[in-house]
Amino acid sequence: MAELNTGGKAQPRVDLTPMVDLAFLLITFFMLTTTLAKPHAMDVAMPDKDKENKDDNLELADNRTMTVLLGANNKISYYMGQLEKPLEGPTTVDYGKNGIRPVLLKKLKDVQAATGKGLIVVLRPSDHSSYRNLVDIMDEMKITNVQQYMIGDISDPEVEQLKKDGIY
Repeated sequence: MAELNTGGKAQPRVDLTPMVDLAFLLITFFMLTTTLAKPHAMDVAMPDKDKENKDDNLELADNRTMTVLLGANNKISYYMGQLEKPLEGPTTVDYGKNGIRPVLLKKLKDVQAATGKGLIVVLRPSDHSSYRNLVDIMDEMKITNVQQYMIGDISDPEVEQLKKDGIY
């Protein structure tokens, strides 16, 4: 408790040492009992490598498949179907709400209306794209609620397409 010392004729003073001790105890208590923000991780299901059948490929429907090529300088090139005979594209866009997001939202609606099934997005990062680009496009998948997407290796014709678009 605070103590008032009058000590004869001297000026009265209040001993604040116990109040300072209490303040430090409260600060320590609240620092130790608060929880810090936990990092949120995104679950990505990656397929196992088939060591026996290395050329075994998964066939995807052309009218449901959108391939997204991650290029240099924060640019994306996308096409529907196969690169040799695309149903649409290749088209170059940026990341974010004015770039790939409206495209993904439109394709989700179009594929759902045409097939009754969801859109499948194949993400293919190039050697010139950054790790941040991959995280950004995965964030766009989460924002636009794309249920089926996968990360694959980029092929030589796709690298040539990126060079032709000027984003490799």
